[in-house]
Amino acid sequence: MSEAAVVTIEAEDPVLETVFAQEMVRQMRAIDTYGTYDNWPVEKILAPFVLTKEQKREIPVVGDPDEIVMSRVKAFYNAISAMIEKECGLMAVPMLNLTHEGFGRALITVGKLVVMDKTLRDVHRFSFPTLSKMKDEADKLLSVALELVGKHSEVAGL
Repeated sequence: MSEAAVVTIEAEDPVLETVFAQEMVRQMRAIDTYGTYDNWPVEKILAPFVLTKEQKREIPVVGDPDEIVMSRVKAFYNAISAMIEKECGLMAVPMLNLTHEGFGRALITVGKLVVMDKTLRDVHRFSFPTLSKMKDEADKLLSVALELVGKHSEVAGL
């Protein structure tokens, strides 16, 4: 990737202080079996989630998505699930089904209720233009999920 296109996250970015960013860091550290992220600053841990259009274009979509990208996708949806649990007090379970081509589906269930169903395409290029856009997407998914749990609490409680 060209150096001009590299996106850096500033340490003073207010998004880094949000509950979502803290949960994302917690999830990323949870999947880090070798402790690589233990001494990394928050902005460095979340930096791979932010790519410019140029950086995304440079990532080939031929072949299987690598395990690092897959773990980032899982961390994103795990963070949303953890936030749902904190808000409603019911266990939220994320499920990902991805093909070797980088297509699939992400679901989050609460009890017997599906509170999020997202089609995934080009998982090889899973990222967001800014950290703020990533938080906005998570907030949108979270609010819809919590609304569904509120409307269908009897199903969510099963």
